[in-house]
Amino acid sequence: MKIAVDAMGGDYAPAEVVAGAVKWCQVSTDQVILVGQQDKLSDELKNYDYDSSRLSIVNASQIIGMDESPALALRKKKDASILVATRLVKEGRADAVLSCGSTGAQMAAALFILGRMEGVERPPIGVSIPNQAGSTTLLMDAGANVDCKASNLLQFAALGSSYASAVQGLSNPRIALLNNGEEAGKGNSVSLEAYELLGKQKNLNFIGNIEGRDLFSAKSDVIICDGFTGNIVLKSIEGMAIFVARLIKEESGLVPGVLRKLDYTQVGGAPLMGVKGVSIVCHGSSRRQSIYNGISMARDCIKENIVEKQQDIIKTLI
Repeated sequence: MKIAVDAMGGDYAPAEVVAGAVKWCQVSTDQVILVGQQDKLSDELKNYDYDSSRLSIVNASQIIGMDESPALALRKKKDASILVATRLVKEGRADAVLSCGSTGAQMAAALFILGRMEGVERPPIGVSIPNQAGSTTLLMDAGANVDCKASNLLQFAALGSSYASAVQGLSNPRIALLNNGEEAGKGNSVSLEAYELLGKQKNLNFIGNIEGRDLFSAKSDVIICDGFTGNIVLKSIEGMAIFVARLIKEESGLVPGVLRKLDYTQVGGAPLMGVKGVSIVCHGSSRRQSIYNGISMARDCIKENIVEKQQDIIKTLI
């Protein structure tokens, strides 16, 4: 398998990105393609012993910053690292792309270069959050689409169900709609319509609404919401983890365990679903372990043919 890594994206690029890629190549037979400014990447690689047949560089002279408009940057920076990396997937030279740079730029690159799956209006991001059962629950959309229609939420559910089944190995994943009450009549007009649509699907195991207090309860395997809500949820979890750690700082040995359960680096990345290719979105502050785990996630998606399986389930929606 070949994974293209945008080596210039993120707060700690390229050093930490290169380190994570090297670490992966030390334990795997996969090929990793580092995409970015060749001189800088070559300098970083001088710090490591690595197999050049499995770790290579593709030059990309430009970088899209976190504060740049994705649409404008993609038009002006044709040789940006995220664009070049995504093109490698489109051209069949790589099986997946990973980046911890601008999420907006990565999403735009995936849409314009890879294209949307048939039947998918808006590709969502799915993030795995820890739960009380010791496993994870898939939350989507995690921030790609702030305004959603009921049909979008239905498509998110189908994509999430397919991912949970194929990649996470769950049988008949339970799908819940994040709402302000468990009753069927709760929520705004979009939630009410989405509830009705989800209830009609024979190939989706929709269990109803779920409240915010049950995010970590393991009552469901996939939680669906719009990207505005999902991103607030994720940032709240991140902030709460820091707050709780400070509260119990004096308890020897407890903080590391708590933080480990809430640490995004343990997952590594989040798949951008609904596009015709594997695209893994990593946190902007990712370091080497997160990059390593993100590459592992990309490999799992490739191995399980997730794109084909998600396209198949989308076709069954009514």
